[in-house]
This record gives sequence, structure tokens and C-alpha cells, in this order.
Amino acid sequence: MRDLIIASTSTVHGSGYLEYLFDELELLFTDCNEILFIPYARPGGVSFDEYTNIANAAFKKIGKKVKGIHEFNDPQNAIRNAKGIFTGGGNTFVLVNQLYSNNVLVSLQSAIEDGTPYLGTSAGSNICGLTINTTNDMPILYPPSFKTLGIVPFNINPHYLDPDLSSKHMGETRETRIKEFHAFNTQPVIGLREGSWLEIKNNYIILRGNLDAIIFEQHKKPYEIATNSDLDFLK
Repeated sequence: MRDLIIASTSTVHGSGYLEYLFDELELLFTDCNEILFIPYARPGGVSFDEYTNIANAAFKKIGKKVKGIHEFNDPQNAIRNAKGIFTGGGNTFVLVNQLYSNNVLVSLQSAIEDGTPYLGTSAGSNICGLTINTTNDMPILYPPSFKTLGIVPFNINPHYLDPDLSSKHMGETRETRIKEFHAFNTQPVIGLREGSWLEIKNNYIILRGNLDAIIFEQHKKPYEIATNSDLDFLK
């Protein structure tokens, strides 16, 4: 049975790293004492060890240990043997490039489909969609493909920001960018606001958190869905 949390962010305002998700993570990783961490996204260019230490400090608060995938000689085998997996945020292009370089994308997909509990935040959530074409990140590296895990049948836009009508900023909004995407692509996109996540239990996809999400579909006006809604209609 597939068991995932796909979260917009690792940190919400006024809370420590992953703290807003601790209750959910204790349930997700109930049978897992050591979690395999994929630090490839490297936020701010931190090292794999530095990033793993951040994740480990957070999980220690709920009695879990974290070990980075870079600490294993065989990353594919590490994924196959993992009891739980967490892919952190950062730059999505860097993350995907490393997944392809280490030839672990298919292994990760298989592990998730076989029921290994998975947490993704930000970039780690982006890769659960069909492609990463709706990420907010700068394309500082060019991965072999923009196609990713396809765990959900749509694309994700983490950290979704609503247009600020009082702002004097003249650049494109997230809504504008996603409309540009839909000029060339057909799959739906879900805008996940900060503090929201998708809970996946087998084939059920539920929006969780305190905020609604926004759905973009080609040739349709964007529309809101309430928290705790079933996203089965997007399949």
C-alpha cells in the first residue's frame, strides 16, 4: 500500500524544521526507526552532511534516526532496503539531476509503489508529480529529463503564492506561470500553500492542513478545493 506525505514546505512561519508535521510523521514512520534521507536538493548549496544533520536533529525529536543516502556505497540498494524515505527541499533541478546521475529514480519509484513510507517536502514533493515543469526553482542544472516519479497524476507547485493585489511588483504571478505551462501541457497542477500537504494512502489522495489548495486545469479557470478534500477527480 502506498503511504506518502507530499508537503509544500519543511518549515512554516514560527515553527522549527518539520515540527508542524511531527504528529503525521510519527504515524507515517511508525514501524521505522531509521529513515533514509535524500539530501540531493542541497538548499543554499549546503553539503550533503550538513543537510542530513538538519534532518536528523528534527527526527530525533520524535525518536527517529536519519541516515543520508550519500553515506551508502550503493544508493540503489539503500533505497531498496529502506524502511522509510525522506527527500528534502532545495533546488528541484539539482535534485532531479542527481537522481538521474545516480540511477536511482526508478528504484525510488518502485520503493514507493511497493509501500515504503515516503515524505517529500518542496523539491522532494515536486518529484512526486508527472514532471518538474511547474517548480519555482531556477534551472541551475539541466537534468537528463524533466519527467519524475509520477506518483500522482498531476503536477505540483509547492509554496504556492496568491497574487498580492496591493503589491507594486510587475513580474509574473504563480498563476500566470502556470497558465503559461498550460499553453503547452495538459496535466492538472495543484498549488499547495504553505503548511498544506497531500496524504496518500494506497490510491486515495487527500488534501491536508489548514489551508485550501488551488487547482489549475487546461482551458479552465483556477478553482479552490477545501482542506480534507479527496483529489480522486484529478485522476
